[in-house]
Amino acid sequence: MKTYRQPLAGDVTTIHALETADDAKTAREWLTTLQPRSLALDTETTGLNTFSPDHRLRTLQYGDRDTAFVVPFERGGPFVDLARTVVTRCPELVIHNAAYDLLVLDRHGVAPLEAVAPRVRDTKILAHLCDSRQDYEGGVGISLKPLSAWYVDPAAPDTQAGLTAVFRSLGLTKATGWAGIPYQDETYQRYAGLDVLLAARLRPHLEHELKRHGIPDTLVEFEHRLMAICAGLERRGMLLDVPYTEGLVERLQEQAAAHSARAARYGVENVNSDRQVVAALQGMGESWEETTDSGAPSVAKDVLLPMADMNDKWERLEARKPNPLADAVLRAKRASKWRTSYAVAMLENRDAHDRIHPKINTLGAKTGRASVSDPPLQQLPSQGWEIRRAIVAEQGRAYFSVDQSSVELVVLAALSQEPRMCKAIRDGRNLHDFTATLMFGGQFTKHQRGLAKIAGLGTSYQGGAATLAKQTGLAVSVMRDTLARYARAYPGIRRWARGLQRHALSNGCEIRTPSGRRLVLDRDKLYKGVAYLCQSTARDTMGQALLNLHDKDLTQYLNLWVHDEVLGTASIAEVADIAREVAETVRMNLYGVPIGTDAEVYGKTWAGGYGLPPEWAPTA
Repeated sequence: MKTYRQPLAGDVTTIHALETADDAKTAREWLTTLQPRSLALDTETTGLNTFSPDHRLRTLQYGDRDTAFVVPFERGGPFVDLARTVVTRCPELVIHNAAYDLLVLDRHGVAPLEAVAPRVRDTKILAHLCDSRQDYEGGVGISLKPLSAWYVDPAAPDTQAGLTAVFRSLGLTKATGWAGIPYQDETYQRYAGLDVLLAARLRPHLEHELKRHGIPDTLVEFEHRLMAICAGLERRGMLLDVPYTEGLVERLQEQAAAHSARAARYGVENVNSDRQVVAALQGMGESWEETTDSGAPSVAKDVLLPMADMNDKWERLEARKPNPLADAVLRAKRASKWRTSYAVAMLENRDAHDRIHPKINTLGAKTGRASVSDPPLQQLPSQGWEIRRAIVAEQGRAYFSVDQSSVELVVLAALSQEPRMCKAIRDGRNLHDFTATLMFGGQFTKHQRGLAKIAGLGTSYQGGAATLAKQTGLAVSVMRDTLARYARAYPGIRRWARGLQRHALSNGCEIRTPSGRRLVLDRDKLYKGVAYLCQSTARDTMGQALLNLHDKDLTQYLNLWVHDEVLGTASIAEVADIAREVAETVRMNLYGVPIGTDAEVYGKTWAGGYGLPPEWAPTA
């Protein structure tokens, strides 16, 4: 057994790295003597892709605030037995970013997710509930190292940097180092043990902060249950149509090359060169005010889309003559991004059974809004079938989708209690039609209805006239008039928003959601309180829906959660009934305002709900 002494917050802690069967016996004796009610736990693996065929669990480490044991799980025998004893018998486990470790333990046969999750306290969840801001946003952060530097010991060693140096000395990279570094390496063993010590010491500080801020226990439990449910969705994953996806890689490469060739005709040899794009557009007579942080002209997507006469959904605006270079640059970049971030990523990250396992971060934003990564499926456009077509159902099954109807606007109505808006929703009125009538009269046009919809979403997410003009390609003056009409149609929203800002200003720039979530605003951006509160509340309604679905054993049919939608599969014979049952369970009321749901059966592929052409439908 190798033993290291580690100074930490004025104490001398101990890290034991086990090497022999006798060491495992000694570690068991420590457990028997101490009989801990709570242990911090962590794992080291060969990489973050838990479900790849070559993924391995290398070490499992556990301990308390003073002592850590590093167990070489990869050596098998008594070390595997010891790991299983710790995970299955300890009454409580403290883990930072528990979703990952829970799936690792499940994947490698240590203990099932369902058996361990109810006994876990995740310090990442606790930190997010204390203050959801990152360290660069004025908060403490939610990663273990900045949290430990703030609450435990600012002088705690950065063993991550030391590991990078070791990787380099061994001829390894960050990608290969975790699998290739020898277990006996001291930096590696110290790194593993230190994370356990830090997590054990961090937990009481965070619990003190939760009490100080009055965060309800119900919200803490809510987030832990939601994390475990979404870990289950990640484990289930989705089936990939490999031949289609391989073809998609080639087609996207061809598209990127074709659009890049178009750009080259205007002097842009590299569409990723901002300097070349700016010079060529200026040479074509384009001018704009948007700049990068360094002061250079910006060629971000929201700048180029209006030049190409497109809105943020890539639909023609008919507002100007499209600039062909802006169009070519946008399409070349999109094809390249889709190829790398989606098609190639799905092929490379699939498991041995051709399934992908997107990661669901249930606390992906400051507001608590969830995010999806590997691949980032929540970033897919609201229209478009090409990427979604790669996801198919198992033999004899079909995809279905259930989403909340206009949840952002329903939440806005419920929180503000704007009387006309609430009544329209309760009466089952089409809210966009009703709003357009208030704004433009009963003979409103299709274009005016679209403006009413934009104004509602813009108000709920506090997109000002300039921001909405960028997104839609319409003039700032048009959007300013649209927002003013919306405010006159629903005066209760403006009164509520002003009251919310006054409350935040008098309460240390802090607001609370109906669930008790603490949201901290920048003092010069209190207007964002409406957006934060609406987004966070909408997220919590869907989170509660997932808990309700789990209680009814309906999450067994689900594969993915994206914003206000859940995606699932069921047998062809019962998919319509399952979709209706899921929709009924997701439906709920918020302060007396009903949140409706829409259910749709997509068929053999996720793309079935997104305009999939018949010639691209799966044949099997």
